[in-house]
Amino acid sequence: MLATLVIGLREGLEATLIVGIIAAFLRRNRVPLAPMWLGVGVAVVLSVAVGFGLQVVEQALPQAQQEGMEAVIGIVAVVFVTGMIVWMRTHARTLTKELEASATAALGRGTAWALAGMAFLAVLKEGFETAVFLLATFQASSDTGLAALGAVIGIAAAVVVGYGIYTGGVRLNLSRFFTGTGVFLVFVAGGLVLTVLRRAHEAGWIVIGQQRTVDLSWLAPNGSVQGALVTGVLGIPPDPRVIEVLGWVLYVVPVLALSLWPRAWRPSPVRVPVVRLVTAGVLAVAAAALAIAVPTGGADLPRSTAVTGDARSVSASVDGAAAVLRAAGDDQEARITLPTSAHRRATRAGVTADRWRLTQDSSAARRPLTLTLDDLVDLFGRVPVGISPSTNPGPFTARWAVRDTVTLWTVRGGVLDATRTERTVLTLGGGGLPAARTTTLDRTVWAVPSATVQQSAAAVSAADTRGAELLLWKAWLPIALGVAAAAQVLLALRDRRRRPLTSTTAPDPDPSRGPPADDPTRSPEYALR
Repeated sequence: MLATLVIGLREGLEATLIVGIIAAFLRRNRVPLAPMWLGVGVAVVLSVAVGFGLQVVEQALPQAQQEGMEAVIGIVAVVFVTGMIVWMRTHARTLTKELEASATAALGRGTAWALAGMAFLAVLKEGFETAVFLLATFQASSDTGLAALGAVIGIAAAVVVGYGIYTGGVRLNLSRFFTGTGVFLVFVAGGLVLTVLRRAHEAGWIVIGQQRTVDLSWLAPNGSVQGALVTGVLGIPPDPRVIEVLGWVLYVVPVLALSLWPRAWRPSPVRVPVVRLVTAGVLAVAAAALAIAVPTGGADLPRSTAVTGDARSVSASVDGAAAVLRAAGDDQEARITLPTSAHRRATRAGVTADRWRLTQDSSAARRPLTLTLDDLVDLFGRVPVGISPSTNPGPFTARWAVRDTVTLWTVRGGVLDATRTERTVLTLGGGGLPAARTTTLDRTVWAVPSATVQQSAAAVSAADTRGAELLLWKAWLPIALGVAAAAQVLLALRDRRRRPLTSTTAPDPDPSRGPPADDPTRSPEYALR
């Protein structure tokens, strides 16, 4: 409630002062106020409609998109309130002159509609900022009813104070008022930055910097006045994340410094470009230092790992979308080429990996052509279904068809998992069988143990999470600092172009050297006279 009350009071007083300045000017010039009030009324109605329209659109969206919409509204609100603070600080002294000049221009056009349009645009700016800022604050508030009540009270108080200033019954130090409320709104906007980053994460837009920093539940206990102030007014959650703290600091510190920086400490117009260039250099150095010093993160799995089965270990050599897999046994090594056509991205044990799967027919030349019942028991572990030792004593003729499947999963070239399986289709005949009988046998030739796969996947997941967090410091923050440095350079160039040229004055002549050459007293005619 306190946050919306201050927002309504400050924004309402700004709009009221603008209307009061225009009304006083028109009254001095004996111009009817009806066109001005028409423009003011239309601007107020349109501002309220914008707020309700945004709320209706948001409620019609699915949950994830609602979070995204709230993040966008919060960003716009932060931009508006920052611009409002900076604009009022730079235009407060000349606000009356600027508005009177605009009103004079409107009167010069000689139409009431020009005057109404001037008042409409002046109030619409404040009204639209107020609508968006209040809507973002409502969304971040735990009690929308109290927040709305605070806004109504603040706007009503602003109208009363503004009317008192207009009639001369109220005297208010506007400079101190706007400075004090500006500082308060900087912290409110900082809370909106926290809310925007939280909503963006819930919408799935931001996934980095989500480690919890400190536990502030002791600072904002539920149901207490202190908790309402910290969480409801300043927007500080009890569990701020890394990116939220970083965003809060990067917003509040410079904007607060801009709001409170004494005028006496401001550099002269001649030195402003130099200060901007120095600031740009510091930002660029900080960005480069972060990009170089922060490690990349990520886990590199070994390119060779132990397996169980008919081999002792496997090793992989990855070249783009192709790979070569080597399976080493006791006395031999099998080399398997995995082509690009066998490659795809897949998930294994919860980790996104490069997967190759190659299936091909295998030679059955070494398989026996005749099998006995004992051979079948050794092969299948039992007598196959459909064969009776009493009626089908064997021996049987055997026809073999073997398909071999090799699957390899790698992460950044390291082996995550690898298996080789065989599917054998055996067709038996004779041995008392009335007809040929076909049976299938699946066998794992070798494979990486499941425990090893899970351990490697856990290491990759932890490293990827850490790498994503480090990306905030290694890439995104340096990019933001680089953009800020580039902006300072552009502003410095703009200020240098706008700087007036210093006038050069001729040096005073030296009396010992006589008058200058173009002085008429040095001419021969003057000497003769």
